[in-house]
Amino acid sequence: MNSAQVVEAFLNALWLELGLSDNTLAAYASDLKQFSRWLKDKHLLEVDQTDIKGFLAARHAQGTGNRSAARFLSCLRRFYGYWLREQRIERDPTQLIDAPKLGRPLPDTLSERDVERLIEAPEIGELLGFRDRAMLEVLYATGLRVSELVELTFAQLNLRQGWVRVMGKGGKERLVPVGEDALDWLERYFAGPRLALLAGRQSDFLFVTKRGEGMTRQAFWYLIKRYAAVAGIDKPLSPHTLRHAFATHLLNHGADLRAVQMLLGHSDLSTTQIYTHVAQQRLKELHTQHHPRG
Repeated sequence: MNSAQVVEAFLNALWLELGLSDNTLAAYASDLKQFSRWLKDKHLLEVDQTDIKGFLAARHAQGTGNRSAARFLSCLRRFYGYWLREQRIERDPTQLIDAPKLGRPLPDTLSERDVERLIEAPEIGELLGFRDRAMLEVLYATGLRVSELVELTFAQLNLRQGWVRVMGKGGKERLVPVGEDALDWLERYFAGPRLALLAGRQSDFLFVTKRGEGMTRQAFWYLIKRYAAVAGIDKPLSPHTLRHAFATHLLNHGADLRAVQMLLGHSDLSTTQIYTHVAQQRLKELHTQHHPRG
């Protein structure tokens, strides 16, 4: 097999064995393609430690940060670990390469007042504005990933009991309560704006476009940025901003860390623990701002 074929075989194996998301697989494919292109005529299964260090050095010279380098090295470890198990190579060339040290960046989040302003930004007198308000309400109430939100169907929603069933990363299922306010917006959206948007068409998706189709993650991320501008929010935003706010605000109000872990669908508690640092940072800021000797 040539380099392109071993990459394809590796990605297929990952998908079958671990059920990784399309985004993760696409990131691995991109990293391996870039590495193969840099190697020129050398086969991916013939590289050594020197090749990998040379590529990392070249990327660093182009301004690539430590986090990107660590992700690339993680991809290579998985790649060569797989082919070592398949006995296509005799040793893993990444084995003696240390990953770059990373700081622990705090996720971008919003204050509770910022969230209120963002959620209230859509013009609910318009069909799409009402839909967007319902989406923002549900997103903040549940802490879903944007991809999970736009893919919600009626089969996943239980209005009477007030929860949604979500299939997260790795095919792991979780039940997430929606909350009374978000349920109220959903019911009003279903009763009027959604029917008008569909105009007699059928769709299983909760949130639909003017064409009666489901929304994309990219389209909703664009809407979040637009409504942030309307609300006068100039803080850094990401597609997960409301998810981060959901977790941080729960912890600020005394929620149990393991409960937040379950709601977010994190497999490892350490992933959730970063939000305790965000909450603590917020407390420090409040102390500095309001205490007479802060």
